Formats: sequence, C-alpha cells, structure tokens
Amino acid sequence: MREKVSFISGGVACAAWHYPGTNGGCVVMTGGFAVTKEPGTDRFAERFNAAGFSVLAFDHRNFGESAGEPRQVARIPDQLDDWRSAIAHAATLPGVERVAIWAFSLPGGYILQLASEDLGISAAIAQSPNVDGPTVTRNASRYQTPGAALRLVGRAILDNLGALFGRKPRLVALAGPPGTVALLNTPDAQQTDEALDPDNRYRDWQQTLAARSVFPAALYRPIKYAPNVRCPLLYVVCEDDQSALAAPALKAAAQTPDATVLQVPGGHYAPFLDAHEQVVEAELVFLTRQLSGKKQSPSAEKSPQTAG
Repeated sequence: MREKVSFISGGVACAAWHYPGTNGGCVVMTGGFAVTKEPGTDRFAERFNAAGFSVLAFDHRNFGESAGEPRQVARIPDQLDDWRSAIAHAATLPGVERVAIWAFSLPGGYILQLASEDLGISAAIAQSPNVDGPTVTRNASRYQTPGAALRLVGRAILDNLGALFGRKPRLVALAGPPGTVALLNTPDAQQTDEALDPDNRYRDWQQTLAARSVFPAALYRPIKYAPNVRCPLLYVVCEDDQSALAAPALKAAAQTPDATVLQVPGGHYAPFLDAHEQVVEAELVFLTRQLSGKKQSPSAEKSPQTAG
C-alpha cells in the first residue's frame, strides 16, 4: 500500500509516493533524468517495501506530479536540492530510523554527490550511474549523425537564449534512433519503453526534456565526489552499458571508501530487464545489511563483489 504525500523544496511542492514500512529503514528514490517516479521506481519500490522498508519515491520539480515552472526543465542544482529536501522529509516519516538513497542513470550520479554530504544517509545505491558526463557524451556522440548532433546543439542554444526572455522550453526526446534529435541515440536507449513502460501504463509520462538542460548534463562529473562518500555505496554496473558506460562507474567505485560493486551483463536498462531479479536481490541484501541489521536473505544466492 502507498499514499500520496508532498514536501517543499525551494518553495516548490514535490509530489511523492510514501510506502510505509516495518523495519525502520527508508529508501528515498527517484527516476532517471526526466523519468517520473512511477516508471522509474515502481518495480523496485514494491520489492523494497515487501521486504519491510519504507519508500519515499518522488518527482523532481518541473516534472510529473510535482509543481514548478517551466515544465520539463531539469536544473541539476535544483534537483539536488529536491533530493536533500526529500531525505530530510523521509527522516520525519513514522517509524523511520535510517535512510538510504537509490537512483539510476544521471541521478545515479547524484547519489555520489549526495552521499559525500553530511545528510545523515546510512547507505546509497547508484544503479547504471552516469558519473562522468563529458566521457559519456563523447561516447554517445558516436551514435548521432552529424546533422542530428548539429540540430540538438542548435536547439539547446536557442532554448538557452529563449530562457533569458522567459520563453517556453524547446523540447527534445529522451531517446530516439540515430538521425533524430534526442538526448540519447545509443542502442540501449532504444529500450526505454521496453524497460520502463512495457505495458503502456504510464501514459502521463512525457518523455521529453528542455533542450536547455542538455549542456549541464553533458558537463556534470559526480565522479569527483567518490573519494568523499561518507556511507556504504552499492554500484550496480551494466557491463555493456552504452548510455552511462561501465568504465567510469568502476573507476568511481575504486575511489569510494566503502564501495560494493555488482556487475551484470547487458545494457543500460539490464536491471529492469534480464538482470532484474539478480539486481533486486543484491540490492535487498545490501539494504538489509546497512539499514535493518538483519541477516542476509537466504534467497540471495550470490553476494555482490566488493570493490576496494
């Protein structure tokens, strides 16, 4: 069972689902960059909650059911502030004693920065994380045609100029095949619907992003926070990830003081597809160990590999 709640971040009401738990642990979650809470967290949140954890799954401002204008504009500093407010709110929920954070893709990179701050976080999970924007952007450009790349850059420049005059955002698709103007044209980005909305349940999810948000995402490098992470952090790394890349995530894990690494075969969305059960079980083992102090689940046949 879950209930709608909200909290305030920067004067804006952020909408969230609260799943009450029983073991004192709470997992704060959000979807990927411009992915709303339902397609981005439902499947994992339900499993975490069934194991006894509370969950607070929220939408960043300007997206989904959260307030904020202009719509579909993702500002990384604002989204990080939304996370800080969500973490603070989670600590006030009934029965919550310890808080963990979970996210994937670009917000999976946020996990490193947040876990390096003094926010009272007991554990963190970065799933398919984008930890090095410039490296990931260079790789992604291999799958763009020159014409589409120029149109994307042009739209981003025009949108940034329009923002100075209060004009409505110029939108781009989150994913699209090579030759189309999209945030990602990588092969595994083409699995977005299959992974996040296979049954077309989330018809209100607008799979677009303001073009003005593209450049900041391309320059964001949360890997620099890895040495300062304050809590145990589980990296879920997809070996064939073409959208966030495995190598930068493994490099970040090697620099993180208390890191655990789970490597799974497949692309960016493998934790939602073929590797789903393996990833959920590993994440539950990790959360149980860090938040509730209970013994490891007997159904987890293999513990994640520890990176040091």
